[in-house]
Amino acid sequence: MIDHVQIERSNGILTLTLARPDKKNALTNEMYGSLADAIEGAETDAGVRVIVIRGQGDSFTAGNDLSEFAAVAAGKAQGERHVTRFIRSLGRSTKPLIAAVQGRAVGVGTTMLLHCDLVVLAENALLSTPFISLALVPEAASSLLMPQRLGHARAFELFALGEPISAKVALEWGLANRVVAQEQLDAETGALAQRLAKQPLGSLVATKRLMRDGEMLVKQMEAEGEIFAARLQSAEAREAFQAFAERRPPDFAKVA
Repeated sequence: MIDHVQIERSNGILTLTLARPDKKNALTNEMYGSLADAIEGAETDAGVRVIVIRGQGDSFTAGNDLSEFAAVAAGKAQGERHVTRFIRSLGRSTKPLIAAVQGRAVGVGTTMLLHCDLVVLAENALLSTPFISLALVPEAASSLLMPQRLGHARAFELFALGEPISAKVALEWGLANRVVAQEQLDAETGALAQRLAKQPLGSLVATKRLMRDGEMLVKQMEAEGEIFAARLQSAEAREAFQAFAERRPPDFAKVA
């Protein structure tokens, strides 16, 4: 285990497991760094043919660890922020990416799925993107990809209201390839990964490059990132994080 990310290699499949189940796999800076290192490294590793991202426990991920967001908002965070490297690695990845999602997939837990080529959801999966509720903006190029996938009305509702959608709805909206019983999630994901690992990698990579422009996605991420960073320093964001820490509803009217 490296920084709550388990890394396993088997038969051409690189499996990255979010392993912080006691915190609903909330992502820390160190976890983002480990994920970025693994995905970036896979690009030049001929032994990696498929990448699988999964989570331990009853949740895929609760998203970014909010205590770290609060530290950034308060100007107390130090060192390199690896989340930018992680989302860029997703955008630039040419190897097939598969996600296995159970329980909650919050924030980046949902937006990262837009970069995965196959998404398998357990029946209990709940996807949400509560960026605006935290006085932030979408990231991981989701401000571009989500409207493309869902249309403006559904994407805006998902962002603006932050309400979770079920696995069934996510499948209907085109955010997933299939929904399975929770006890079948790993087996179904493993079977798909094995099938992809047997396909000609050069053809898979070329097809993926034809279907998506990684550098264009990174440019969108950069634009989002500038606004996201500014929003983190805003009075609204400070109110959102303070309200979360105090377990009360935020009052954005008082900081308008």
